[in-house]
Amino acid sequence: MVDFLVVGGGVAGLRAAIGLGGAGRVLILTKAEPAESNTGYAQGGIAAAIGDDDTPALHAGDTIRAGDGLCDETAVRVLVEQGPGYVRELLAWGARFERDANGRPALGREAAHSVRRVLHARDATGREMGRVLWERVRALPSVATIDHALVTDLIIERGRAAGVSYLDPAGVHHEVRATATLLATGGAGQVFRETTNPAVATGDGIALAYDAGARVADLEFIQFHPTALNLAGAPRFLISEALRGEGGRLVNDRGEAFMPQYHPDGDLAPRDIVARSIARESERTGGPVCLTLAHLDPDYVTRRFPTIAAMCRQVGLDLARDPIPVGPAAHYIMGGVQTDEWGRTSLESLFAAGEVACTGVHGANRLASNSLLEGLVFGARAAVAMQEPPRAAAPKPDRVTFRSAGLPQPSAISHQPLTPPEVPDLMWRHAGLFRTRDGLEQAVARLDAAAAAPLDATPEGRRHRNLVTVARLVARAALRREESRGGHFRADFPARDDARWKLHVVDARGTA
Repeated sequence: MVDFLVVGGGVAGLRAAIGLGGAGRVLILTKAEPAESNTGYAQGGIAAAIGDDDTPALHAGDTIRAGDGLCDETAVRVLVEQGPGYVRELLAWGARFERDANGRPALGREAAHSVRRVLHARDATGREMGRVLWERVRALPSVATIDHALVTDLIIERGRAAGVSYLDPAGVHHEVRATATLLATGGAGQVFRETTNPAVATGDGIALAYDAGARVADLEFIQFHPTALNLAGAPRFLISEALRGEGGRLVNDRGEAFMPQYHPDGDLAPRDIVARSIARESERTGGPVCLTLAHLDPDYVTRRFPTIAAMCRQVGLDLARDPIPVGPAAHYIMGGVQTDEWGRTSLESLFAAGEVACTGVHGANRLASNSLLEGLVFGARAAVAMQEPPRAAAPKPDRVTFRSAGLPQPSAISHQPLTPPEVPDLMWRHAGLFRTRDGLEQAVARLDAAAAAPLDATPEGRRHRNLVTVARLVARAALRREESRGGHFRADFPARDDARWKLHVVDARGTA
């Protein structure tokens, strides 16, 4: 028995553990090595309104515009108004963000930001934040960590979360109970064949919460990062948006800069638009799309982006001089376990923060570099709420509509059981950048059958079941939303439809 349980070792979980360390015994469960999370893979930076030409109101405006009409503005205000304080706290703790000539944090610009507001530690910002937060956590005697713990179930007693069950690396079952449990399990990129996410990002927290009866929301909204390395035989390594913020250009196989033809903001258009534009340009020309920085100072490029430059060298490319072939890959899920602005879920004593959560702060499309800020702010706020008398998040009927019972029925087709590699392939083909009713119905039918199959209780079987659960929720949500908005694009409903779909859709077990 512990006082507080944190599942996940990324920025949200660590910041929560720091906030809880003085209030009781805290246990952190990590799925793999402590540093193996989406936090460590975040290259670009963390956005905060700390510049002389910036304000929280300006940051809020950019966030809401990127969210394509679906941001929860209360959550956005929390993010942008409290974010600068938490970023300054990181600086005080020793975060080694880049500095300008005056010793102030050097601010970069990324897509859909109106000013420079992105702090960065070269191109390994998430790793640097993780270093600082882990140092703080390890100095707290009340905080313990168990690594390589695969959480299999939430323990629910009388409608409230009382802890979790987990398997150790030997497959031995354990239980740990707590007065409050935080899910900070990160994203679900491995649901798709092409992804920038690490192997641990299989949506476990979403599946655990849904299976336990918690509400999940907005799962149709997947952000496909436009520029992952797209080279045969090489990993889908993220090529940060910060390169375009520093002047990098997207060109087709003829060397032509094409993005101004698709959007007035050109290479710095919102991510969903750039991703689809790359796919369309490649289809139009029949050739690859590349990112070029050859017109920039090569010494500056390699100094500013050493991690990306090193990765490119490993596959025989010079980041500063060669065209770098790029293409879209699943990067971030805007939806997740529905929470209020304090991380409370619909189940008492269960909290969620970071990418696994859905506060509504990102709407239909996350603004670049808001994810690390979200984890920092809402992880800290969840720690405050976890110390208060338990209560579930209050429903928001003015912004959430339950429509699960109105799902179109998928057509009856024959199907074989899905193997683990087939799930992400199915989702990439039918629930990826371009979605249609026919493709989504095929995906739903196969995933429904996979969800009904007997549970394989091995660790591998449980990971597969979580992947199927999240993939099924994403595909069904995408089939239900008959419009295009942000990270959700229906080729058969290409327009945004505010009259019918300016709402957040919630799923709960028994209604999906």
